[in-house]
Amino acid sequence: MRPPFRAAALQVPVEMGNVEANVSRAFALLRDAVSGGAALCVLPEMWSTGFSYGNLRTLCGTTPDLLVDLRRFAADRRVVIAGSLPERSGRFVYNTLYVIDSTGAVAGEYRKAHLFSPSGEHLHFRRGTAALTVKTSVGMIGPQICYDIRFPELSRKYVSEGATLFCVPAQWPAARKAHWDLLTVARAVENQLFVVAANAVGRSGDFTYAGGSVIASPWGERLAQGGEDEGIVSAKIDPALVDEARRRIPCAKDRNVRAYRKTRPKR
Repeated sequence: MRPPFRAAALQVPVEMGNVEANVSRAFALLRDAVSGGAALCVLPEMWSTGFSYGNLRTLCGTTPDLLVDLRRFAADRRVVIAGSLPERSGRFVYNTLYVIDSTGAVAGEYRKAHLFSPSGEHLHFRRGTAALTVKTSVGMIGPQICYDIRFPELSRKYVSEGATLFCVPAQWPAARKAHWDLLTVARAVENQLFVVAANAVGRSGDFTYAGGSVIASPWGERLAQGGEDEGIVSAKIDPALVDEARRRIPCAKDRNVRAYRKTRPKR
């Protein structure tokens, strides 16, 4: 069993297309979080560029060098870092969550599977078609990005593959903050694991983001939650609580998969 560790969700304003300012702000918070003992840091969705659709393909060119800097930082500070960045692959662009382990290696990459069509994401990004858990020094992570938390089947897949922790970078609008508050905790309770969800703050493009970054326990407790300002949301995570919750309420064992079939059984 892994020992307890400190996790941090970093909520920052994301300036549309201003990579230099966004990166400077994010690394300042990363340094502060690690100084405070964080072994896991989660950054918001598209934190380096925002959803700057007009320049998206050009902005993808900044991601490789940024990953080098993140990997060096993670190795030097022995910290796991997760956050989503624009990725160019051939003629397609993906919203990709990179999980960098404390060794500095990219432990896993997850391309956002569910694109938010009301804001036109599907017109600018390619949907990811593979979702796999990521093994790290702080445990088995189930990566999700923002809109993904509305799809519980993705969460259930990760649990079946051994996830004990969900990392959720987001740019979730203030207009639907009530949904954010509900869904982040619901994913923790129904899957009996920890959720570390980092949201943006301030205004970017047409949207205002209200923060509310949260760290939720397997019992649905909000161990820490942010307000509307830039900052660090931090809490201790005890992996033993995952086993305890699953032992006391054995949801996985009590699932009745036969009842979920689409066709009615013959009598």
